Amino acid sequence: MLNAKLSAIDLVVMVIYLVAIVSWGLFNSKRKNAEDYFLGGRGMPWFVVGLSMFATVVSSSSLVGWSGDAYSTGIAVFNYGISAAILPIVFFLVFFLPFYLRNKIYTLPEFLEGRFDARSRTYLSVLTVIGYMFADLAVTLYAGSLMLHMVFPQFSLPVLIWGLAILGASYTLVGGLSAVMRVELIQAFVLMGGSAILTVTAFTKAGGWSAVMHAAPPGHLSLIRPLNDPSVPWPALFISLPLAGFYFWGLSQTMVQRTLSARNTNHGRWGNLLAGALNFVIFFLMVLPGIAGRVLYPNLEKGDQVYPKLVFEMLPPGILGLVLIGFVAAMTSVLTSTLNSAQTLVTMDLVSKLRPGMTGRQQVVAGSTAGIIIITVAAIWAPHIQRFDSIVKYFQQVLAYMAPPVVAVFLTGLFWKRATATGAFVGLLSGLAIGVSLLLGIKYTPLATWNFLYVAPVVLILSLIIITVVSLLTTPPSAAAVERFVWNSEYFRGESKELTALPWFKNFRVLSALLLICAAIFVYIWR
Repeated sequence: MLNAKLSAIDLVVMVIYLVAIVSWGLFNSKRKNAEDYFLGGRGMPWFVVGLSMFATVVSSSSLVGWSGDAYSTGIAVFNYGISAAILPIVFFLVFFLPFYLRNKIYTLPEFLEGRFDARSRTYLSVLTVIGYMFADLAVTLYAGSLMLHMVFPQFSLPVLIWGLAILGASYTLVGGLSAVMRVELIQAFVLMGGSAILTVTAFTKAGGWSAVMHAAPPGHLSLIRPLNDPSVPWPALFISLPLAGFYFWGLSQTMVQRTLSARNTNHGRWGNLLAGALNFVIFFLMVLPGIAGRVLYPNLEKGDQVYPKLVFEMLPPGILGLVLIGFVAAMTSVLTSTLNSAQTLVTMDLVSKLRPGMTGRQQVVAGSTAGIIIITVAAIWAPHIQRFDSIVKYFQQVLAYMAPPVVAVFLTGLFWKRATATGAFVGLLSGLAIGVSLLLGIKYTPLATWNFLYVAPVVLILSLIIITVVSLLTTPPSAAAVERFVWNSEYFRGESKELTALPWFKNFRVLSALLLICAAIFVYIWR
């Protein structure tokens, strides 16, 4: 049983905050044209980009899931913040970001059409929107409603899910990306402040740092796990997590759209590096509380229960309301970010193709309509998430099976000029067929005994083979047609000359190297 009653002051604080963020979002609305509505006018400074990305990463499902996995299996879950975040971010900044910004794209599928053809663009848009509805949005709504149900048990989960959906959609559908990112700027600080309060309180109640560290079960404080570890075996740090991380940071419309909104390439890069550095905040403020929870609540049935218990049973009135605000901030940030990205994909990649020549105003209206449909479908599916053992594992399993074909197409498209449109399209379709087959029937294959993290590289390799074979059997594209989309060393040398004019603290390569060094030191300390 959980004591989840709120005091009057907690309720007042939460209501004031909810009214304030909706008002702030509407105040920062931009909807004059498509560029304003979907990309914030391409004028966002680096710190807004970085904090918005951080707020998007830290969803309500992440708060519950990170602490829950840390409770059940230890800090190995934070490998998603190292191998699946910092390494992919640096790779993305060096190779992919310049091509995204140079080609002035709205969506990542738009890049595929420029490099290949409209078939790949349409396919990826549809697949991504489906993924957003049934994974990202649905998971966020479910995790948020689960937490609020403890506070308001008189309301059923479906009612709370619909309430959260309406809250998130209120300013997103009206204000576009500018409203979303400006709200996330505030929510990032609220989120970090609330998490800091919870962490300090949890460690204090558990007897302090030393008591928590000594009480942790063997292996729970190690990032590097044995080969047979069921959570994150060490080979996954090099072959699986970077793959999933590159998809999330470099190929996910939700994350990349924030970078596309940056005022220039440098601001986009600095924003990404800030988001990467803030991953260390996640470890101390959102993962370690799960370890403290083992001292305070050693016999929970599911790890996902530890975060709600820490919040509702450890915090005094007033402070509880502040921390719950942080949770609401996390929930609404990822909800609005994903919804806005889904709107962009539907409008720019699908509706505008069916109705060429649409005015900017018509595109904005189409985006708002699409958003209503998308959030409705996500809310209908959200209650079904409870059938899975762990929120984090549900999301990561879907990602492990569906992301590799997309990664394969983007890699071959950027680094191999011989890759053809037909090869890319067949690779996407075949990769999806392989991924779905494994997701539904892996128990009938030799992979059944494998950790699900090992499956992603297998799907990637098969997708790369298919793309390569089909490309070699079809007519190669002309050099002029793909020149703007294929990387070569000339770009790297030209960029090096431009960077020499910048001081070291503005040179993204120097900053990237420092971030990688910090990550290596961190892993060594917590090995």
